Amino acid sequence: MTSDAADWDAMYAERGSIWSGEPNAQLVAEVTTMTPGTALDVGCGEGADAVWLAQRGWDVTAVDLSGVALERARGHASAAGVEIAFERADLVAAPPPPGGYDLVSAQFFHLPDPPRSQAYRGLGAAVAPGGHLLVVGHYPSAHIGKDHPERLFTIDEVVALFPGWQVVTAEIRERTAMHHGELSDLVDGVVLLRRDG
Repeated sequence: MTSDAADWDAMYAERGSIWSGEPNAQLVAEVTTMTPGTALDVGCGEGADAVWLAQRGWDVTAVDLSGVALERARGHASAAGVEIAFERADLVAAPPPPGGYDLVSAQFFHLPDPPRSQAYRGLGAAVAPGGHLLVVGHYPSAHIGKDHPERLFTIDEVVALFPGWQVVTAEIRERTAMHHGELSDLVDGVVLLRRDG
């Protein structure tokens, strides 16, 4: 594991929980009507998205750099009575196997570029023919605090990585949510792509 893994472990260890425990709003908006299949939850954190997917019949693999986060996620899955395959891995250094998932969900998987483009192409390669890649991120022009601007991306940047894929959704959406402990107006870039097959 990289030093990033140690940093994430330290962040999670500071508090009993970091995130709300609710699934990401854009995941719910885009995936609710999909037919369940195999899903990869990228950077699963404390597991809310993975649990939500599993409760709806998805066969979920949930991956994160942080062992601390994964232990919490396993506890949440157990409490919810769902089976999820949790893996500690660096998907930038070791991309997921190609063509293995009907849904790859990358929620707020923010990286500088490089290696962002290469990493996202690796996630796309993991999508099975006919499957979907969902990428959601804080939108650069509206991100609170403007911290780590090199890690932010536009919807056009994501779409451009996947020529020939069907663009199902490419939208900028506003929402109100807890952000660093305060109720804030947030703006998400949402891209849902379908891999024809």
